[in-house]
Amino acid sequence: MKPLNILVLHGPNLNLLGTREPETYGSESLNDINCSLQDLGEKLGAKVQCFQSNHEGALVDAVHQAHLDNVDGIVINPAAYTHTSIALRDALLGVQIPFIEVHLSNVHAREAFRHTSRIADIAIGIIAGFGSNSYHLALRGLIQHNTTRSTNESY
Repeated sequence: MKPLNILVLHGPNLNLLGTREPETYGSESLNDINCSLQDLGEKLGAKVQCFQSNHEGALVDAVHQAHLDNVDGIVINPAAYTHTSIALRDALLGVQIPFIEVHLSNVHAREAFRHTSRIADIAIGIIAGFGSNSYHLALRGLIQHNTTRSTNESY
């Protein structure tokens, strides 16, 4: 069985992890998170590629490329674009790749504007509030989802 191909997308300002508001987002750098996700993916039989951009169009392009690259699933932390990006929503709808929305902090315990997600209703799941472990939980969930889905499709 070939390894699953998983894309992890990080939105704006996540390149500042480790130094930006560590009381909210933790002290791990984005590189630390990416390396731990790639290690976990390898243990679980998945190839994990990570991409971060502060630009909405670059994230949309990455979603489109994921379709061309036959990506099996996406873990996405859209950051501020969670609340504003219809373009990102349309891209995710357009490629029909299963994805999980991730947030380091519990967005529902924060400012009211953070309570609305433009992609939550089309995600297979949402994980928030567990710091960098949110990504690990999402990766495990996405792999489980894809494994269950491929097993069910074989009948």
